[in-house]
Amino acid sequence: MKSHLLRSNFLKRNILTSGLRHSSTSTLPRPFRFHVGASWAGKPPDAQHKRLKTFPFPEDSPIGTWRDKTLSHPKARPETHIGEDFFYIQDMRNQSGISMGVADGVGGWVDSGVDPSLFSQALMYHAHRYAKTSWPGEPEIDPTQPYEEREQVEGWELTPHECLELAYGGVLRERGVTAGSSTACIVNLNAGTGVLRSANLGDSGFCIIRSSTVIHNQAPQTHFFNCPKQLTKLPPRGFSRTLQDSPREADLYETKVLDGDLIILYTDGLSDNVFPSEIVSICSLVSRQFNSIPTPNDLPQPPRSSENPTHQEDFQVQAIADRIVDYAQICMGKKKRMSPFERAAAREGLYYRGGKVDDVTVVVALVRET
Repeated sequence: MKSHLLRSNFLKRNILTSGLRHSSTSTLPRPFRFHVGASWAGKPPDAQHKRLKTFPFPEDSPIGTWRDKTLSHPKARPETHIGEDFFYIQDMRNQSGISMGVADGVGGWVDSGVDPSLFSQALMYHAHRYAKTSWPGEPEIDPTQPYEEREQVEGWELTPHECLELAYGGVLRERGVTAGSSTACIVNLNAGTGVLRSANLGDSGFCIIRSSTVIHNQAPQTHFFNCPKQLTKLPPRGFSRTLQDSPREADLYETKVLDGDLIILYTDGLSDNVFPSEIVSICSLVSRQFNSIPTPNDLPQPPRSSENPTHQEDFQVQAIADRIVDYAQICMGKKKRMSPFERAAAREGLYYRGGKVDDVTVVVALVRET
């Protein structure tokens, strides 16, 4: 990501997550369902830098098992590399909502012999772990149930801000992460109320597209140009001048989503290379294609069951995520095209030409009212 203690083959993975379903343990109506897809691509290795010898989380460890499961969902390409980014998509308790997040490990730690991907993977693992057992709003209590059953409702309301803080605490306790830093963006969607809540620290972020218009674009948090705010874990000794930011500094946002809204989470590999208007154009193009032609048979097929029906929207959001990542990769290699990163550098009086090669991760959610 950045060379200033800030942050590999363009490889990609795809994930299909069907819309949220009514839980068998709750009879309360949920007016919203969400269709989610994700795509990612790691930047190629830098031939000018010595390759870091990494020690990833073991496959049989909790984080290693979850990591491999996340990267083994239905996919269009067989590659496995995701770089220093990571993400999660998690149904919340009783399918009452969905929690999503992206994290971008700070690549500058490589110069100190630290694998930046461990921090971002652990952060997303712990965020998903807390979100899984929590509610996106007040715990659901069905007034038609007997009093004893209502008293046995489990779980608690968890905001993205609280999720980020708890996940960060989990990383600090994680023995497999000796040091590192990461930006993070977490978004929760409530299937009962349609309320979106978010917490963002650093230059990852998200946007909301409604009727081909960006109605919200999360502003990045930086200390100075190309130096984002970041959650940090320091080694036992040294690094006294390393940047350390708190989850309490995250920007918070809340709004009500509507039918047809698109929520797009991303790391800065997207926002440094693709303008918001271009993202809107890609979303509009893919949506028109899916509205005019049948679902292609060669797309990766999500699991089907009576409780997990496949919707055309699942393929649509996956195609949007794929196209956005593909376009970001193309833009990275163009030195004669003005990029958002070049424009930001010019505002600071700095010279930079074209796109910025980086890992890129995108999560796309489509809102449907039932």
